[in-house]
Parts: sequence; structure tokens; C-alpha cells
Amino acid sequence: MSSARPSTPVSPKNYKVKAAQQGQPMYGCEHLQKLFNQDQVTTNTSIHHYKMILRTIFDQTPVVSQTVKVVDTQQVVTTLTPTYLCLQCPSTVTEEDRIKHGNKKSHRFYVDSRSAALYCQMCDDMVYDPTFEELRLKKLGTSTFSNTRKRKQDELFSPDPVKDSPAYISQNTTTATCKANGLRGIYNAGATCYQNVVLQSFLHNPILRNYYLSDGHSGCDTPHCLSCAMDDMFQDFYAVENTNGYTAANILSGFWISERKAFENLVTTKEQDAHEFFQFLAEELHERNGDGKKPEIGSEHSCNCIIHQTFYGKLQTQTTCQNCQGVTNQVQSFLDLSLPLENLTQKKGGKKLLGGKGTMTLQECLDEEYVKLDKCEYRCNGCNSTQQARRQTSIKRLPNVLSIQLKRFEYKQGRHERAAKIDTPVQFPLQLNMLPYTTVGRSGDTKDSYELARQCTYDLLSVVVHVGEIDTGHYVSYCRVGDQWFAFNDHKVEVAQKSDVLNAKAYLLFYIVRSLT
Repeated sequence: MSSARPSTPVSPKNYKVKAAQQGQPMYGCEHLQKLFNQDQVTTNTSIHHYKMILRTIFDQTPVVSQTVKVVDTQQVVTTLTPTYLCLQCPSTVTEEDRIKHGNKKSHRFYVDSRSAALYCQMCDDMVYDPTFEELRLKKLGTSTFSNTRKRKQDELFSPDPVKDSPAYISQNTTTATCKANGLRGIYNAGATCYQNVVLQSFLHNPILRNYYLSDGHSGCDTPHCLSCAMDDMFQDFYAVENTNGYTAANILSGFWISERKAFENLVTTKEQDAHEFFQFLAEELHERNGDGKKPEIGSEHSCNCIIHQTFYGKLQTQTTCQNCQGVTNQVQSFLDLSLPLENLTQKKGGKKLLGGKGTMTLQECLDEEYVKLDKCEYRCNGCNSTQQARRQTSIKRLPNVLSIQLKRFEYKQGRHERAAKIDTPVQFPLQLNMLPYTTVGRSGDTKDSYELARQCTYDLLSVVVHVGEIDTGHYVSYCRVGDQWFAFNDHKVEVAQKSDVLNAKAYLLFYIVRSLT
């Protein structure tokens, strides 16, 4: 009686390196040549892993290849800038963690998560390897690595009543993580993060976006025009599907050549104030798109340019004489609301809040400025003398986009001038009701209170954050695209959660009126 032959596992498939062709190198670089020439097992493993990576990039949801675990913090993040899938292990790393991973594991080859191009750590460059490139092109062209199982032409193009139905397409289509929707970082050109965060807030402002993408600024022949540079920037961010970092060269050149003496301190290679740059950029764009007149502080400047339509509102200061009860109203335009933190910090606990252990709210900061009365002295025309008075400021007209500065930087005058940063956390909401701070809201005439509240309701649009010390810090920002938040750190863009946004120590807040969204 014969015994059955013992079963053996199927022999693994041996891959071959693409044969050399005239005028074309056989390997992408000398380091790949060493990898392939080690032994057949290494060749098999490398090609097999590359095919698996191609399937991950092109067959699965795009979010998969864009999700990484940061080496140092072990935090899982989803980024919109390209990640790198290790050819020699299952790891996916960011550009910053590539060297750390290579040094720790001695892995030197990575695949770009967008294009599936091969990167060699030792060459510090993308390399063209005929073997890998052939597999990549096959995957892109036919979604398969096989040349033998080609479908017939009539089968390939014949209609399928099920798969061609709109319902089937909708259910089986995954939206790409990044289209031409402005999700793109900006390179730091040398301590220019304070500019980058403001530019991102402008780029994700739907009013400005619609203006520039509809040729709102056209026919301009002004040399080094910042508005022309903004127009080019909007086109590059929204007309081209590109997630690589953007170099704001035209913005920088127009900014540096500007004749605005009020902002000449910004034209340095040192870290500067994002709020000052916001004011500079807004005023410069006003002059290029508006009546050409410089906005005067403390005046009721009226203009129909895109900047005034977007950011400018009006404040009313009402002064009541305590002697004759005469009332004086003064109206002035405002670009943003600056809310002091120091006095309120001291009122609410002084050292405790300064140490960052306590919190206060944005509404409390607004109450201090636009609800409470101040005592003052002023020249009363009715009494024809200086009298004690009560003064109250309210918002007469709200802007479409409300810009708020939380004054975290205080400059002490005296023998030794010094600057201090207030790190007190300020809680701010995703939705903000501004009715209590308006002139109408304070008057008590709220017959149509529901409609008024609707017109005064704002949704958070973007947040600018200063991280670190006053002289050596760094600016980052959060911007909302639809219902999803994104974190911008110069050229890096990552998906953010609402909790990340709400826990940030905001410096600038941008809210958009809900009726426009």
C-alpha cells in the first residue's frame, strides 16, 4: 500500500527586475541596485510590498494613505500634504519623520502617497526605476498588474444598467480628500508664519474667494500690486488641484516694496505681529480695490470696496453728561474689535489667570467693552464746561466677517520698556450671538427679536494662534471648509477636530454672519 505524498506549500513567485533597455538605466539608483542584487527573497519582498502599496494608494479610500502616526507623540493625524509609505515595512510616515524612521529601522526607500513615486533617502530625491514604474503605470492604466487578462473591447465599453445608475455611482464613489478647494499650505520664507496665517484666513473667506475667482480685480496695471498678487494666489489655490506648498513670492514682493510707513517695522526678517499684518493687508487691498483713500482712524469712512463689504462695521460711542443729561453720539468705522485681556484677567483672579490655570470667555471680554459703562470727563457743549460723564460703546452696524483680536501682547511703558504675553485661555464658541453688543440690542427695541438674532448670529470661520514666547514664538491657524476643520502650520495641512480648535489659545478670531453661509 503506497503512502500519500506529503503536501508542500506552493513555491513563492519569483519576481524579475525589468530587463535593461537601450538608453535607459536598469535601476533607479545605485542604492536600489544594491537592494535588488542582495538575493531573490529581497527582490520578491520589495516588489511585492510595492504592489501592496499601489493597492493601498489607488484602490482604498484616499484617507488611508494620508493617515499617519507621528513618531515622537504617537498621535494619529490625517494630513493633506503627501505622506510616505515605507517600502520595507508597513509604516506610513510624514516628511519630518522620514529620517527618524530611516535611522531607527535602516529603511531607506519610501513611496509618495499621492503619485506612488519612489523616494530614496540616500539620494534624497525621487528616483525613476523601470521595474517599479512599469507596475505603477499598469496600476494607473488598468487597475491590474496582469497583461494576460485583458477584457474584450465590447465587454469593456458595454453599458451596465446597474453600475451605470446614479444611485450605484453615488453609493460606491469616495470623495477625494483634496480637490481644488484651497487646502494647501504656504512655505515659510524666513519668519513669515505671521503672514501665512492671515493669508490662509483670507483664502478661506468665501466672500473674498468669490470676489477674486469672479475676476473682481481685473484690468489693473499697478506694478507690484498686492491685490493682483492675491488674485494670482486665489487662482493657484482654487483652479489647480495641488496640495504641495505654495510660495507667496508675489505677496512678499508687494509687501516689501509697499510705501506704507505705518507698517515699515513689519518689513524685516524677524517674527512680527499677525494682527498688524492683517491690518496692513486689509488697508492695502482697500486702496487697490476701493476709492483710493486711506481709512482714517476714528472717522465714519464709507467705501463700497470688497474689503469694506467684508470686514468693516461701525461703532457708536454714546456719551451722557452727568450734569445736564445731554447725549452726544459719535460714529466711527472699525476693521476689527480689539479686546483687552489684562484688566479682566486681574479682575478674575490675577496671578491665577496669568499663570494659565483659569479661563474666561469671549462673551465676558465683549461685555467689558460693549455692555458696561465707563466714567469719563468730557467737554459738554450744553454746559459749556468739562463735566463728569458716562460713556458706552456699542456696535451700530455689524460687518459680514467679524474680526476679533484678543490682546495677548501688552507693552509696558516706563524706564525699561518691555513686552509681555498673556497666556490666559479664552473660551470662544463656534456660534456667536452679537445682538447684545449692538446699538439696537442695547436700546431694548427688539420687536423682531427673532429676526434680529438671526441677523446677528455668526459662525466661526478661522482662528489664528500664537504658540510659544513673545520673541521666539510661531503662528499656526485653523480654518473651516464646509463642516470640516483643518490645521495650517506653514506648508503642512492636517485634518483637525472641533475640540482642537476650541482648545486653542486664540489670538485672532474670524466669524462670518450665518445668513451668508
